[in-house]
Amino acid sequence: MDRRSALAGMGVMAAAPGFALNAQAQGEAPVPHWSAPVIDMHFHMRRDPKLNVAHQQGAGVTAACLLTRNGSEAEVRALAAANPRMFPCHMVGYDVTKPDAEQVLTAAVKAGAKGIGELKYHVEADGPEMRRIYALCAELNVPVLIHFQEVSQAAAAGGYNTGIKRFGAVLKAYPKTKFILHADAFWANVSADYHEDTPYPSGPIVRGGISDKLLSDFENVQGDMASNSGNNALSRDPEFTVDFLKRHQDKLHFGSDCNCEDGRGGGAAQNSPQVAARIRGKCVARETLRVLTAATTPEIFRKLTWTNAHRLMGVA
Repeated sequence: MDRRSALAGMGVMAAAPGFALNAQAQGEAPVPHWSAPVIDMHFHMRRDPKLNVAHQQGAGVTAACLLTRNGSEAEVRALAAANPRMFPCHMVGYDVTKPDAEQVLTAAVKAGAKGIGELKYHVEADGPEMRRIYALCAELNVPVLIHFQEVSQAAAAGGYNTGIKRFGAVLKAYPKTKFILHADAFWANVSADYHEDTPYPSGPIVRGGISDKLLSDFENVQGDMASNSGNNALSRDPEFTVDFLKRHQDKLHFGSDCNCEDGRGGGAAQNSPQVAARIRGKCVARETLRVLTAATTPEIFRKLTWTNAHRLMGVA
């Protein structure tokens, strides 16, 4: 895919290859049909089971890995039993600062969780709280999903798993742990000129960023393209994105981390002032899948939206 095609495709999303629209009832946004099945690897379980299904159907998403908290096992089982194809797996999170974190997470994995995360706590990414989780994930042979954030925000004050620029040493120390890296600091650091001055930088990407290097240099690293942070990084420099996705096509997977209720951008949470203006009122799943469609071939798109996640999670 050349530069002109990439720029045109990402500017006129509906015309991108592999993206078609299915007419809906008058007044509703059409449901997109993507060029391959899609599993959302960053889907926080809603309290209302109907909204879990509604979001997937509205965004044209085939399946999702549920991100859950300890204690929600009954709800997870009920949702998966009612919709086994749509919800084939889940991950579990727990406060890593609590002394029983290892015991609780071990029990959750033995009860059926396929991974640990999202871990989003006010700790250093290379601190003792997280290191014991990395060791546990290697022992249990499950991936760990980490939220990296350096810049405080209205919706998430403070820092979470800070110190991503030191994280290469952690990856060396835990070669048997499968890491999934995500969120503001990870995606902002795809550019070599990032200096923790804003959570969502804009403009052309300077090659040689830390996140790009981590994906290239460490076999045990995967990237989660979810949220405004992932969408922003993939949208700011189309020429870079085409090359980035091609180079890391076996190490990235699609996720939404979307707050909308209907797969169309609806609901109070996705229309709140706490949501970044560029993505407010929009379905993050739809927006990111459009970017991926425009920036990749159908073969790479399938890896990013289906194959890589299934291989990582060990699900059929």
